[in-house]
Amino acid sequence: MMSQPHPPERPGHNPDLLALSREIALPALSATFTRMLAGFDDALFDRAETAGASQLVFLDGMRELRRRREDIAARFASHLRQAWASLEAAAPLSAEAALAQTGQGDAGLSLVSEHELESRLAVRNFAAVVLREWKQVLARLDRRLAWISGVETLEIDTNPIGPEHIGVAVHEAFGVCDLAAEVRLVLIKLCEREFAAQVGRIYREVDERLAQAGVMPGISQPQPQRPAAAPRPARAAAAEAGLAHGEEEDFSDPQHAPAWARRFTERWARHRSELQAGSHAGHAGHGGYEGEPSPGGQNMILEALHELLAQTRHVREDATAAAQVAVGQQRPLSQHEMMSVLSLLQATPTATLRAAVGDQNESLAQRLKNEVISGATRLGVDPGQARLDPQDEDAIDLVGMLFDVMLDERELEGRSRELIGRLVVPFVKVALLDRRMFVQKTHPARRLLNSLAEACEGNAGESQAERALMGKVEEIIDRLIAEFNENLAIFLTLEEEFRDFLAQHRRRIEIAERRATETQRGQEKLEMARLRAQAELERRLQGAPLPAAIEGFLRQPWNHHLTMSLLREGDEGESVGETLALADVLLEEVAEARRHVVGKPWLQSIQPGLRKVFASVGLHGEGSVGAVDALHDTLQAIAEARPELERALPELPQVSLPTPPAQESAALDLGSEARAESVDHVDAARFRAMDIGTWLDFIDKDGKVQAGKLSWVSPISSRLLFVNRRGIRFCVASPEELVVMERLGRLRPHMDDGAFDSAMQGVIDRLDPQTPTVH
Repeated sequence: MMSQPHPPERPGHNPDLLALSREIALPALSATFTRMLAGFDDALFDRAETAGASQLVFLDGMRELRRRREDIAARFASHLRQAWASLEAAAPLSAEAALAQTGQGDAGLSLVSEHELESRLAVRNFAAVVLREWKQVLARLDRRLAWISGVETLEIDTNPIGPEHIGVAVHEAFGVCDLAAEVRLVLIKLCEREFAAQVGRIYREVDERLAQAGVMPGISQPQPQRPAAAPRPARAAAAEAGLAHGEEEDFSDPQHAPAWARRFTERWARHRSELQAGSHAGHAGHGGYEGEPSPGGQNMILEALHELLAQTRHVREDATAAAQVAVGQQRPLSQHEMMSVLSLLQATPTATLRAAVGDQNESLAQRLKNEVISGATRLGVDPGQARLDPQDEDAIDLVGMLFDVMLDERELEGRSRELIGRLVVPFVKVALLDRRMFVQKTHPARRLLNSLAEACEGNAGESQAERALMGKVEEIIDRLIAEFNENLAIFLTLEEEFRDFLAQHRRRIEIAERRATETQRGQEKLEMARLRAQAELERRLQGAPLPAAIEGFLRQPWNHHLTMSLLREGDEGESVGETLALADVLLEEVAEARRHVVGKPWLQSIQPGLRKVFASVGLHGEGSVGAVDALHDTLQAIAEARPELERALPELPQVSLPTPPAQESAALDLGSEARAESVDHVDAARFRAMDIGTWLDFIDKDGKVQAGKLSWVSPISSRLLFVNRRGIRFCVASPEELVVMERLGRLRPHMDDGAFDSAMQGVIDRLDPQTPTVH
């Protein structure tokens, strides 16, 4: 069969090759899915045997799967055919848009259930896994399919046989089933495993056939075989587990070092050079402080910290502490004595230490040192004859200030603050045992602290999920307090356990974030519909006052019906056009009646439309007929110049217009500076170009900082939606408003390598104000 001439606006368009690709891919994908379905019975039965109390849920799922198997397979194939048809029409379908359409109510405002959101997240993960396995061949397929379909570009989201669309097809396939959420997620996970292993054969076949047909042959370069991984030395494996504290992890490349360490060492190197006036600058080892650190980079940073602590200690200590400096008559506490005192404090912290955690005006470091000296008396040590070893004192100072900063600057209140405060003594012990905790990113103690701080920050226990998370935090901390002696392995064990638990909570946060996005999208659609409907109404009410029945009809049922039509169909919807035309005809008949046209059959052409409008507000049957008759009689009375014969509309059902979106509470009072002409449009463009997922710090009038993540940009208003760490909406602002916030010091880039690194930067800032800050 001869190919049709290619339209000039679609270069490369080749229907024959498109059809060939479709016949290779779609039947094979559908057959793969059908084969998988046949094996899912056994998988669900196996799950039921080990599911305990959920056994019946999996057995019911197995029966439902058998009953609806043909429908499931048909829905899977149907979505892929729909996606492919869109490609053939040169209008590729976005998988994300298709997924968002599932589960929408008629008005487009119904909130998606948590189970639906979990299912959507699961198929997105499904797509990510398959994409990782077959990324290279898919990249070639995107380009080849784009060429033969005549579209400019084809992304992974619009490739009709790509993982994204397969994921949507799986989602829609199981959408026909009455399945418990956990069963549905298990089935999607099973699909992920099977497709990740098998779909590559289909992709390669389509890719090879198109290459053989001469479609972009230059991109078909064979990929080199990946060499088998060499066995790793035991030390390397241990380092990955966070138990071997070598230097290679963080400082073989300065970009891998914590941000605070890079800034601090650069500043400290300059400081040393100034102090030594060049006499020892070369010996100071600029290789360890500037540029690429030497293998001993961690030790050099620790030495610099030691020097800075020693230089600033006299400023930080009060008169009482300074009076205890009869160093010549005192001996330093031994390592064994220090650990014994700290273990007592760990098990039974004193009231004064607990109070210091809750008091922002007291130094935790100084309180800790006082408690250690006082606690030494329990071991028979004369406190007047003992002092802290300088390195031990440095460790206590760093940990104390680290927690001071964390408790002051992060959103930790009430129970969260108390729980994080209980970690102070265990972390002093870690610092004494292994001070490289301060400079090694993979250290299990700092990883655990980062995870616990993430769980506690902003967690007020308002939801069941947040309360469960706080319960797990308390359990982890209780176990650490009870089990940590001098073996750091407990941190690795607890961190791995809590990491798994936190991953589940993060999934709930992602669900909450998507719900916030959908709510905001619905509110903006509603607001735009309301504004358009109100504008159309006001335009039709201009001029001479209308009879009460006519005006009442337009202000209430017609306005409501138009708003809902705009919401469902958009500005160009068929129902929208019919509703606007209905009002225009009605007003034309009012004008004719005022010209005293007698004997006309009023409203005859629009009676079905009128009844439809009245029905949309709940007026049916005889009620609808009576309402139309009232409009008819009113027009007749006007035509006959007998206003006493005008009739009022019957009482309408109490159906109000949808509630307008609540005004977002401003992050700050922008005042007169929010005027558009005062905003630099280059800065506004910078905010418009921000990537989804970018974090910013919002600072209120009291100086309290809250991190916000850019979750969504409205295609309607171009406003940016930010959510907090719980996935809850807390700020919606235009790019211009963000520029003003930034100008007023109420907005800044969010620099967060985790709670530990952020707190260390705060420690350096407090010790040495000349050190460049993160802001």
